[in-house]
Formats: sequence, structure tokens, C-alpha cells
Amino acid sequence: MIVIATPQRRRAMWPAARIVGAAHVLVVALLALLGSVVVPSDPFAQSLVKALAGPDPAAPLGYDHLGRSIFHRLVDTLKLSPIITLAAVATAGSAGLVLGTAAAALGGWIERSLVILADALLALPGLLLVLIVLAMVPGTALGFWAALSLVLWVEFFRLTRAATREVLASPAVQASRLLGFGPIYLFRAHIWPEIAPMMLTAAAFGTATAIMAIAALGFVHVGLRAPTPELGLMMVELLPYWREAPLALLSPVIAIFALLLGLTLLAGSRKS
Repeated sequence: MIVIATPQRRRAMWPAARIVGAAHVLVVALLALLGSVVVPSDPFAQSLVKALAGPDPAAPLGYDHLGRSIFHRLVDTLKLSPIITLAAVATAGSAGLVLGTAAAALGGWIERSLVILADALLALPGLLLVLIVLAMVPGTALGFWAALSLVLWVEFFRLTRAATREVLASPAVQASRLLGFGPIYLFRAHIWPEIAPMMLTAAAFGTATAIMAIAALGFVHVGLRAPTPELGLMMVELLPYWREAPLALLSPVIAIFALLLGLTLLAGSRKS
């Protein structure tokens, strides 16, 4: 039977919240990718005579307290933070998917050991785990990647394990096993179609959580080190000058708000 994509069906597939979220993320992505091409400059270049100066053609968002272009530092951090975050989410998602599927399929002591490990990590606050890892590898992108991956994989593992156990107990999977189909076919035909929407939702929420964590740690000076452009670090550096240059302080705030709002709307609309 041929299903025609009517306007009502298309609206159901793409609710307004998802469209708004995608637009937010797209705008931020375009700013990160094309900003330095449209207005080329060095985000580390200083000119103290322009400290806290307003916008001009070379710096559309003005200058910070050291005379650096806010726009180009913002573009630079919108490249770095998402790269770290996406790498961590991809690592955590892959680990959670493999371990969760293995735990549900194999059971026994393997499942019990993985569940104990996941519960032990879940009992600790996420930011505390990140701080412990960063204490060993301070102020580096590699440290953030390792720390965020360690925190985020637990959620993917729990989701995958719970969904896979339910799918494996279904009559369709039992019939496929009786017909002689192997584990690869069972995963591709039965397990993945069921868990994929949940994994994408968890990935969107995990990305938003990781970006907020990087910014929060930068705000308290335990994240990426200056002069590396980073949203939280930019906020805390510009906070003492909010009266003299409010636009400079608002720029990283608006950028992280738009990015987190977009990711949350994408995840929430998919979840609903």
C-alpha cells in the first residue's frame, strides 16, 4: 500500500517545536562554519586601544577587555565546544549501545557486572566525575572528551539494555530465532528500529548537557584555559565589564541559550 505524505502527515512528522529547534541549531552551525569566512580575523589578536569598544565592520559584536573581537572568539568557541561534545556523545553512545545490547542478550554475570558499574557511576554527581578526570588531565580538550564520555555512556547503556530486553522477549524475535536468523539480523531488523529514536533523543539531551557542563566549568575557571575561546570563560571574563559593554557579555549568553534551546526542542519533540 502506498502512503501519501499529506500536509497533515508532514506536520505530524515535523512538529513546530522540532522545526524551531532545528532552525536554532542551524543558525549556530552556520555562524560557526561561515563566520570567519564572511568577516576574517584572528580571535587571539589584541588591540588594547579598542578595549570594550563597540561594534565595527571588523568586529560586528565589539571588543572585549583586551581588545579582542567578540564575534571571532564566539565563532571559534562555537567550533571547539561542539566538536568536543559531539566526540564525547558519539563515544558514549557507541559504548552504551554495545554494552547495553550485550548485557541484555548475554545476561548472567556479564549483565550484573555492567549494571553494577553503571549504577556506581550514576550514584556520583556527573560534574564531580568530570572534575576528577580533569584533575588528572587539566584544561585540555582530551580531558573533557574522556570525562564527558565517562559520564554520558551510562544513560545510553540503561536505555539500550531496557529496550533490548523487551524486544528480545517479543514473539517476532522468538520467531526469527526459530527460523535460524543470527544476532546481526536480529539487531538490524528488530532491536535497532526500536531503540534508534530513544538513542537520538538521548544524544540530543546529552549534547545539550555536555555543552552546558563545559560552559559551567569554564565559568568557574576549571575548564579550558585562557586564552582559548570558550563560552563559560568568555562570560566570566566579561562579567566585570557588563556596564561598559553589555553587548559583549550578552553575546556568549545568547549563543549558548540558542544552542541549548535548539537541542532541547529537537530532543523533546522527538521524544513526544
